[in-house]
Amino acid sequence: MSKTYYNTDLAVALKYDGKSAPKVTAKGDGVTAEQILAIAKQHDIPLHTEPELSRILAQVPLGDAIPEELYVAVAEVIAFAFYLDGKTPEDL
Repeated sequence: MSKTYYNTDLAVALKYDGKSAPKVTAKGDGVTAEQILAIAKQHDIPLHTEPELSRILAQVPLGDAIPEELYVAVAEVIAFAFYLDGKTPEDL
């Protein structure tokens, strides 16, 4: 499952394979953020507005897994996205 976090000027995309910690796959501000959001919408990737979490995730280098300190915050959002899609982690 992929997930995109954003605020009004920043977007961070995560990819979660259900086996390891989510990884930062894209991030940017301004026009780049708009492009990330457009791509996410085209592919029906859930979007979540969480400005503080977006700012923190934007500090993680591209391709890196999120730090342990963010596991709970990101897991709650992923769980909610699964719920909205009618999925369970076993569906990955």
